[in-house]
Amino acid sequence: MNTPKLFKQTFAAAVAGAALSASVQAADEVNVAFFLEWATPNQVAKVEKGYDDALGVPVNWTNFDAGTQMTEAMLAGDIDISYSQGLAPFINAVNANAPIKLVAIAVQYPANDCVVRNGEGIDKSNATELEGKAVAVPLATMADYSFRMMMRALDVDVDRVDVIDQVPADAAVSLADGAVSMACGFGADSMAKMYEAGEPLMTLADKEAAGIISFDVISVTEQFAQENPDMVRTFLEVTDQANADFAADQSKIDVIAKDAGLSVESTQNQMAEFYFPSNAEQLEKYFNDGGLASVAIEVVGGAFATADNPALDDYSAVVDTSFLQ
Repeated sequence: MNTPKLFKQTFAAAVAGAALSASVQAADEVNVAFFLEWATPNQVAKVEKGYDDALGVPVNWTNFDAGTQMTEAMLAGDIDISYSQGLAPFINAVNANAPIKLVAIAVQYPANDCVVRNGEGIDKSNATELEGKAVAVPLATMADYSFRMMMRALDVDVDRVDVIDQVPADAAVSLADGAVSMACGFGADSMAKMYEAGEPLMTLADKEAAGIISFDVISVTEQFAQENPDMVRTFLEVTDQANADFAADQSKIDVIAKDAGLSVESTQNQMAEFYFPSNAEQLEKYFNDGGLASVAIEVVGGAFATADNPALDDYSAVVDTSFLQ
């Protein structure tokens, strides 16, 4: 995979761009990345212009297929804030010295599934038979993290698996066509197509027993955070309020479904497995010493470390929770 090379190429450009202006001015617009097929309460505020009103400037939303693409867009200067970027792509970015920071947790959810094609005769009891077979995985994403952790838990040698880098929509097609024996992914529609073609390698209980849990984060470019701290704080406040409003009243589920490109039923099923911690809860239970996010960041950091991009000695340098306060 060539993502680390791209990070290195764009890192210099990002730094050069930051140096073009000696004076700091508030942004006159905010560019935010998000996912389709990934239903979240803040989409109500997105559609109803709650972010625009609170920030006082236009908020432009762009959808991406993977968190790695979000990072590339941030480094290119096209995106200021990535909402619900996978922890794995974020870690890959900062391991490669990308100038971005994690400022909050967007959502906690069951680790992404890897689905074995019907007829393969492979399940968790004989998962080593995946060695030598083709598996579709969107590399450097939380689905990739889930895949790696499952392989570790089931004693499968990842180096002996033919891993094909595909976004979930393409991976679902490959699984249905028989081009791969297993596919891993995310997104309600993509996963629904995978489930039609096979069965999950591990159940939710299996994954939780193996300590495989997932988070998506809210990340920002260092430049945007430094120049617009109040905007970052306001963005998180609006998100927090949207989460609280949805927890109290789900009457606008149709707004979320339409914006996510899903049916209401698919949206309800997906969100039933999502948990959106409040800003206060994140400080108390996620980013405290030994907290859920703090531990997960260290685990993912090690899982995706490479010789060229080793794990950081201390990930606290790329996490800034001051905007949650």
